[in-house]
Amino acid sequence: MDHPERRLLISVDMESYSRRGNILQYEAQQAFHDLLHAAAGAVGLDRVAWSTQRAGDGELAILPRDVAESRVIGRFVPELDRRLRAYNSSRLPAARVRLRIAVHQGLVHLDGANGFPGNAVVFVSRLCDADPVRRALAAFPDAGVALVVSTDIYRDVVLEYPEEMRPERFRRVRISKPDKGFDEYAWLCVVDEDLSMVPAPTGEGPDGPEGGAGSPAVPPPGPVRPDSGQAHPAGGISVGDVRVRGQNAIGPGATAIGSVGRDAILGGGDR
Repeated sequence: MDHPERRLLISVDMESYSRRGNILQYEAQQAFHDLLHAAAGAVGLDRVAWSTQRAGDGELAILPRDVAESRVIGRFVPELDRRLRAYNSSRLPAARVRLRIAVHQGLVHLDGANGFPGNAVVFVSRLCDADPVRRALAAFPDAGVALVVSTDIYRDVVLEYPEEMRPERFRRVRISKPDKGFDEYAWLCVVDEDLSMVPAPTGEGPDGPEGGAGSPAVPPPGPVRPDSGQAHPAGGISVGDVRVRGQNAIGPGATAIGSVGRDAILGGGDR
C-alpha cells in the first residue's frame, strides 16, 4: 500500500439519469464525456491526466498535484455550465444534461484495488448526493451546474480569489445523513443564478435537518454601526431607512442592485 496523497477531489453526478430510457442514457453519457473534456481543454486543464472512477451517471476525479484549485472552481466549472446551457437549449427536458458537482480536498490512496480509498472520497461523494444540492439545481430549470464545496475549499479558495469566484453567490448549507453518521456544513451555489431568490424550505436553514437555505455567504464581523449595511429581519440589507432586497453591495462607491421595499424612506421623508 502506497502512502496517501493530498489531492483535489471532484465528484460529478447527472440529474435524473435513472429516469431515462436506454437511448437517452447513452446520449447523456456521450454528452457528459464530451462536454467535460471540452470545458477542461478550453481553460487549459488536461482531463487525460485526471485519475477517474466512473459510473454511468457521473464520476469521481482525483486531480494532479499541480492543478490550481482556483482554476477548477473559477474557470472550469463556469465554462462547463456555459456549455451545458448551450447543449440543453435545443433539447427537450428529458434529454438535457444537468450536473451536481462537489469539490473537496484531502488524503486519498491512489492504488486502491477497486477505487480510491479515503475519507475525503466519502466526504465529497456525500456532498454531491446531498438533498440541498439536488433541490438547488431543481429550482433553476435553465441552469447547468449546482456546485457545492467543503468549508475548507470555500475559505481557502473561494474567499481568497473573489475575482474568479463569486463568494456572495454561495450559501452555507447543513448536510446531515444520520444513517451514515454524516453531519457537516458546506457552501452551495448554482452557477450564474441567484440562490438568495429561493426561500428556505420550512423548518430548514443552517440549524435545520438538511440546511436547505443556509446563512449569508459572509456574516458581518462584529457589531454593526448605525450607518452601515445590516441584515433586515425580512431579508435583504438595510442602510439607514433604506432596505434593499436581492443582490446587493454596501460600502463606499458600491452599487446596490435589487428591489427597494415599499417601507423605504428616500430623502426628506417622501415615500
